[in-house]
Amino acid sequence: MASFTGLTRNANQSEYWVVHPLDDLPEKKRDVSALGPMPMTPSVRLSLLALRGYLLLMTGLVAYHFLGLAAALRHLSS
Repeated sequence: MASFTGLTRNANQSEYWVVHPLDDLPEKKRDVSALGPMPMTPSVRLSLLALRGYLLLMTGLVAYHFLGLAAALRHLSS
């Protein structure tokens, strides 16, 4: 008879059951209002402010381009 030494289990090992997420109980969600502000380092705060400024600038440029395509700004270019 063949010996399966890799398949034996020691008495001190635990068994783990894998449960599919659709069959599992729903988890308790966090209350966002109780979390408070996220701590940020100065470099992260500066990066996020730069990103906000960049996005505002790009949104303004896109709006200006669309107004130019709609010929709403024709009187400015003459």
